[in-house]
Amino acid sequence: MTHGPQTLPSFFLPHGGGPCFFMDWSPPDIWRGMETFLRGAVAALPKPRAVVVISGHWHAPAFTAGAHPAPPLIYDYYGFPPHTYELTYPAAGAPALAADIAAMLADAGLPAAVDDTRGLDHGVFIPFKLIYPDADIPLVPLSLHENMDAEMHLKAGQALAPLRDDNVLIVGSGMSFHNLRLLMTGRADTPEAWAFDNWLTAAATATPVSRVRQLANWESAPGAQQAHPEAEHLLPLMIAAGAAGDGAGARIYHEKVMSAPISAYRFG
Repeated sequence: MTHGPQTLPSFFLPHGGGPCFFMDWSPPDIWRGMETFLRGAVAALPKPRAVVVISGHWHAPAFTAGAHPAPPLIYDYYGFPPHTYELTYPAAGAPALAADIAAMLADAGLPAAVDDTRGLDHGVFIPFKLIYPDADIPLVPLSLHENMDAEMHLKAGQALAPLRDDNVLIVGSGMSFHNLRLLMTGRADTPEAWAFDNWLTAAATATPVSRVRQLANWESAPGAQQAHPEAEHLLPLMIAAGAAGDGAGARIYHEKVMSAPISAYRFG
């Protein structure tokens, strides 16, 4: 696939933990590095006409594009300070684009649907409050498929790749390490965690054919089962990587957060 000069990259970005960037912590700099990264992650890009965001917090029986014209916020985090349930992000939706996305997925033989009631979960609005703080770019949330099959999610990304030539930004929002038990107890700094982070970076930055093959088989990677007891926070990367076509992958962020190695990637 040959891309023109205006082709946008796709991204896999970390969304942190709950409303982490909008509350006080001790020590205060736990999330500061990630916050700074997210604020500048797409700063050099031309302004897209819309963003498709695949969040690890929405799973459905089909790949489902949110078509609400003014999506409300879903405060799907628990036990945080009251003010974090009053955060706002009044981005518009893009119902016509949502319909196009569902059609592209269906044309590729994938189960697809549209939902005109779904709002934006915290995997969308929390990072995008940093990425596009003015909320002036329409957002289309896109679900994972509940079967959590990596190859199917890579194919979904491949089906959506033409959006990159149409000034639509594709962002997978998850975490490269997501073992909550280890994160919450500060015990994520293990050889297995670093082995998986190293493997993931090698896979994401491999040649396109090798990248797809390796990511499809991520569950057999060293440290994979410890890094991701469940797949949902890694699968947004599969859609972002699938959308890359022959674009190169690069790690654009790497930091130890809550004792775990966390990475982000750009494709194309």
